[in-house]
Amino acid sequence: MLVPTLKPKHFISRDHFLKLSRALLVNRSGNVAIVVALSLVPMILAVGASLDYIRAYNVRQRMQSDLDAALIAAVKQINTSDTDALKQKIADWFSTQVESSYSIGDIEIDTSNHKITASASGIVPTTLMKIADIENIPVSVASSVKGPATSYLNVYIVIDKSPSMLLAATTAGQQTMYNGIGCQFACHTGDAHTAGGVSYVNNYAYAHAKGIKLRADVAVDAVNEVIDMIDEADSSHERIKVGLYSLGDTSTEVLAPTLETSDARKRLSDDSYGLTSATSTNYTFFDVALPALQQKVGSGGDGSSLAKPLKLVLLLTDGVQSKREWVTDGVTWSGSKMKTAGSSWNKVAPINPDWCAYLKNQSNTMAVLYTEYLPITTDWGYNNTVGSTMSSANWRSTWGGVMDSGVSANITRRDYIPYALADCASSKSLFISASSSTDIVAGLSALFTQYLASVRLTQ
Repeated sequence: MLVPTLKPKHFISRDHFLKLSRALLVNRSGNVAIVVALSLVPMILAVGASLDYIRAYNVRQRMQSDLDAALIAAVKQINTSDTDALKQKIADWFSTQVESSYSIGDIEIDTSNHKITASASGIVPTTLMKIADIENIPVSVASSVKGPATSYLNVYIVIDKSPSMLLAATTAGQQTMYNGIGCQFACHTGDAHTAGGVSYVNNYAYAHAKGIKLRADVAVDAVNEVIDMIDEADSSHERIKVGLYSLGDTSTEVLAPTLETSDARKRLSDDSYGLTSATSTNYTFFDVALPALQQKVGSGGDGSSLAKPLKLVLLLTDGVQSKREWVTDGVTWSGSKMKTAGSSWNKVAPINPDWCAYLKNQSNTMAVLYTEYLPITTDWGYNNTVGSTMSSANWRSTWGGVMDSGVSANITRRDYIPYALADCASSKSLFISASSSTDIVAGLSALFTQYLASVRLTQ
């Protein structure tokens, strides 16, 4: 009898087993799910950390800005408030700007060096980083500020002594000059005149006899005004020195920087020192005078002591590179008509601002008051030099100047002067243009005030 062979109920053949094995090896969907599940938490933490640290960075930036603002406001009062009161003001200023969770830290006030240092700290609550039990991120900032008004400072006042500064300062004065001798300028050189039966050796003698105030006189008034402001800012005469310089074919030191402002006033009023209208130079060579001035001024310091003063150069000028012979040389006439043009007319042109870099590159601040060069369209010399175009000056090839972009080469040299002098200043806020005698005096004072009102973050 045949005995039947019984197979287990769940028996799997060898071939079937091999097929199932291959299928399991190919299908990895379960593995992927496990891997994703295992890596999801660190991925969330990484993204959360990025977001939370970006938030913390932004908070820190705002905190730094608020602390800087508080110290900038405080440093201007360092000489008017006691230390404890000033610390409280800083804390109050800071607390009104930031969230309550941020607090001001140590505040140090150094009245001898006129410096304020402070720190602030706080926490930024996290979002996704809470998964890793990180509840917040600490942030902290520090700031230190110092102001020129409270630092050691040398002020170098430089007065342009070119003949154009001998223009009568008022319209009435100019008309009197023109009616009397046919010229609005009180030059020290030139022809003698007879007016009203009186002889005058030159234009200046006529202006002086008539009591006509000149721009050079107004320049002296403006400098005296600044000296008054120095007395007010440094009443004890311990921090701010003033020096006086004339500018023409070179720079001449009339008075080295001194704490004695009375000495400056004496030299301003004494004709023998060459700053009054009693004298003038025949030339204005900025390319020579400014490097010479650089040697006299030297490099600026950090304002921490008399030996390391901040340095401010106040330049009062009409901004024209000039020499009288450049106007007259080569010119010939046929009757009242010009026969030959001047061979050097292109040389009478605005200052090249690059020459001011001699001073600015030495950590000095340059402020410029432009005493506007008034148009004299009845004068042939003016019309063919300052009144002519920048393109005719060949400014780049003649003096190495590069015009501001967007300004037409057909602009007159006179009209380009403010562009050049604004570029000469350390910033646009330290450039002022003035035409009247009142504006000139007020302008130099405004530049000095603008500088004193600025502050420097030192940390």
